[in-house]
Amino acid sequence: MTTTTTPRLIALGFAGLGLTTALAGCSAATGNTGDESGATVDSETSAEYADGTYTAEGDYVSPAGPSKVSVEITLAGDIVTGVTVTPESTDSTARGFQTQFADGIGAVVEGEDIDTLAVSRVGGSSLTSGGFKDAIEKIKAEAAES
Repeated sequence: MTTTTTPRLIALGFAGLGLTTALAGCSAATGNTGDESGATVDSETSAEYADGTYTAEGDYVSPAGPSKVSVEITLAGDIVTGVTVTPESTDSTARGFQTQFADGIGAVVEGEDIDTLAVSRVGGSSLTSGGFKDAIEKIKAEAAES
């Protein structure tokens, strides 16, 4: 090894240490905390909801105008164990998208913590998710009060 290579290797070593330290600092700042078992728990999903079945209407706007969907969620330990979305649009195109959404939503949200649901496009429908999210917020408010 030549004398010009050694300083480069040392500099690369320090750069690697700096990157490792920076990454360790990033992971500590994610908002996760560990429990006694060493598992990480997302502090943003700490809300607790009463087990049960809840129903709410969600509002959103489609090209056909204001629309609604009815959402029924069953919760057990804050986990979605069942979901039913009922299309309510009178416009045939919007109702078709709502039906596609309703047919696919179970595979997306069942088994998930209600606080971590991130629904956008389901079954080709992207606007119905706005109504779904609106209904979920209403359901969470009701389930938190129980």
